[in-house]
Amino acid sequence: MATGPDRQSLQDLLHDEMIDGIDEELELEIDDDLLLRLPEGVANEMFPADAGPRMDRRRYFSELLRLQRELVKLQDWVVHKGLKVVILFEGRDAAGKGGVIKRMAQRLNPRICRTVALSAPTERERSQWYFQRYVPHLPGAGEIVLFDRSWYNRAGVERVMGFCSEADVQEFFRSAPEFERMLVRSGIILLKYWFSITDAQQNLRFLMRIHDPLKQWKLSPMDLESRRRWEEYTKAKEEMLERTHIPEAPWWVVEGNDKKRARLNCIHHLLQQIPYRDVEHAPILLPARQHMPDYARKPVPAELHVPSVF
Repeated sequence: MATGPDRQSLQDLLHDEMIDGIDEELELEIDDDLLLRLPEGVANEMFPADAGPRMDRRRYFSELLRLQRELVKLQDWVVHKGLKVVILFEGRDAAGKGGVIKRMAQRLNPRICRTVALSAPTERERSQWYFQRYVPHLPGAGEIVLFDRSWYNRAGVERVMGFCSEADVQEFFRSAPEFERMLVRSGIILLKYWFSITDAQQNLRFLMRIHDPLKQWKLSPMDLESRRRWEEYTKAKEEMLERTHIPEAPWWVVEGNDKKRARLNCIHHLLQQIPYRDVEHAPILLPARQHMPDYARKPVPAELHVPSVF
């Protein structure tokens, strides 16, 4: 059992993980106006000063909102110019991919920016060309697609867990760069992010999920097995990055031990990869409401109402 400084360090880490879960619920409720209106004492209580390596929460929320406003501008530019954007998010289980995807898409139009998280392939899909099931999800003009895991499953989980042969893996390494070059030649902007965390950090996040009933669903038997095979995943990841890092679609590694910094760094980096400008919009005017003197609103039957429990 950890004692002294080590125990205190573990308590700090557990505290950070729990606070991050609370912050996740606050993010959609907080805006710049609220941050400015908070009395200093309340602000300090909600967003305590930075302690050690932890990021000041007031700064985190402010930066996240600023970056999300830029993402909205990027979205407008993508639609205006008819761009096609694909962003791949890869990494170990609990590395923070889902968290950054959620923050990227949080304030965007779901008809323009959509997330793709495919389940295990069906029997029919396993008989197809490997990349075939991903193709229908590629964007049309004016769309952004976020892949929460992608065709790189073959170089990671499928390889480590023995769901494919070594010949399949080697064919993937030959085909993936050509497939991605075809996507780029077709006009798709392709970005690839790998979220990196340490062995100890993954262990901590798994333990947090085990003991949090609201997050236990995130741990599948496959995730638990991946924990046991940490070194095999490391070797697979190293070869994947080496053989599929190409000029047309390079890999970008995000340090993920600090979730908040990882989110901000990834979004900031993404915004630098696609040149964009403000798009002029016509002023939005609320039309006058029409009134129909011969219309009388009918009462809603009491049995249709949801009970007012709260």
